[in-house]
Order: sequence, then C-alpha cells, then structure tokens
Amino acid sequence: QVQLVESGGGSVQAGGSLRLSCVASAYTFSYNSRCMGWFRQAPGKEREGVASIGSTGRISYADSVKGRFTISNDNSENTLYLQMNSLKPEDTGTYYCARARFGGRCPARWDVNAVGYWGKGTLVTVSS
Repeated sequence: QVQLVESGGGSVQAGGSLRLSCVASAYTFSYNSRCMGWFRQAPGKEREGVASIGSTGRISYADSVKGRFTISNDNSENTLYLQMNSLKPEDTGTYYCARARFGGRCPARWDVNAVGYWGKGTLVTVSS
C-alpha cells in the first residue's frame, strides 16, 4: 500500500556531501503516523540502520554517522531526507528508505525487523 521512492544517490569524493530524499505515497495514508528512517547496505555486509525519526520528531543515529548525517522530515510533502556530509568511502552502499511496521515511536534498535515498507534503494559511492 505504501510506496517509498528514494532519490539523490550518486558518486562523490571523500569529504563531499549528498542529500537523499524519500517520497512516500499511498491511498488512505498518514505520513507522520509512524517512525521512518534510513538503512544502508554495502556489498557482502548486513543491512544496517543509519537514522530514524519518530512521529514526534525524536531522532536517532548510528554511531558511525553521528555528527555527519542529518535526518529530517517535510511532512507537508510526505518526504524524508538524509543530509550526508563529510562522506567517507565506508559510507558507500545502497541506501534504503524505510517505514516502521507499527507505532509512531521508533524502536530502541532500528533494524530490519522493525520495517514494514522499503524503498528500492539509491546507490551512494564515495571514492577516496
């Protein structure tokens, strides 16, 4: 029912920036009713939570991106953003927008088991 479409990925040099967007849409849909966030997955590695934001705006980040990435919402446009600054080669991977299965509060652990809907991903490549 819910569609999530990411955009904004690309190739950048280390130290550069990208802004990812995720547009959510559905019939009978309340965008700000559940936790949403971002995951990423590098080849051969587990998909990992990057950042999440709850229905009231509470935000959490993975330790690896704290101080460099910023998650935000534009509720009027049903759009989730991830501003990524000071990018490192280890940030390379496919980034996925995700909407939680239940509840407006994000879970203590933002992992794949919390997710009800996925975007198809957008590729981010950071070269050294």
